[in-house]
Amino acid sequence: MSRISINGVGLGLRSPHILQIQQEMPDIPWFELLADNYLHAGEEDLCLLDHISEHYLLTFHCVGMNLGGTDPLDYDYLKKIKNLRERYNAKWISDHISWCAHQGRHHHDLLPLPYTEEAISNTVDRIQKVQDFLGERILIENASTYITLKDSAIPEWEFITEIAKSADCYILLDINNIYVNSQNHKFDAIEFLKKIPPERVKEFHLAGHEKSEHLLIDTHGTAITKDVWQLFEAALEFFGIVPTIIERDNNIPELNELISEMLKANQKVQKWI
Repeated sequence: MSRISINGVGLGLRSPHILQIQQEMPDIPWFELLADNYLHAGEEDLCLLDHISEHYLLTFHCVGMNLGGTDPLDYDYLKKIKNLRERYNAKWISDHISWCAHQGRHHHDLLPLPYTEEAISNTVDRIQKVQDFLGERILIENASTYITLKDSAIPEWEFITEIAKSADCYILLDINNIYVNSQNHKFDAIEFLKKIPPERVKEFHLAGHEKSEHLLIDTHGTAITKDVWQLFEAALEFFGIVPTIIERDNNIPELNELISEMLKANQKVQKWI
């Protein structure tokens, strides 16, 4: 996969902003589309995306591949993703190291896996089949988790690294998720970064979280926190300049607020040029 055409800090493309983007054409290097939202979209919405894809580079982010599940892979879903990618010339496709469906029931959440050799083997096999079908390597994202499964035998970073190497896929590092998990599960976020192979990392995500009574919750509903900004700076030190997306999925603000976060991230990136 080539990163030549994707550079800098972009935004997650969300529906409340699409008309404004189409009308104003703001200076944003690229957008990441939550592809699942458009698998059953009407032609009017798809045509709006046609216009945006003519002026901006797009990547696809998915939540439905069920990469860590045990149900048979949903090839109808994958075919729709593939067709959508071809229509909009998406530069790459990503999904999460998690499971979201079991026995035909979709849970509409990114559920945790045990960090075991068995889970690695199952996930690697499924990623390889997805990549064979799509005809390209995908990116796998570290998910936020709120429980520790009793069968887990290895650290999260080792689990992710072994999957990426064995499946020969790439890694999308969600910086906020690393921070959230480090606080919830009491590990060193910097140590996490140090253990991830730089050659596998092709994208960063930045987002906000909220604090409950006992946990940090990855809500994607607030501005990026000071701690996550600091961890982003550490990630730049370890991995160099990596294409980065600002995500907001709840309490979506005005576009200008997200552009301000994008510019702040870009200022931090510029220090490494």
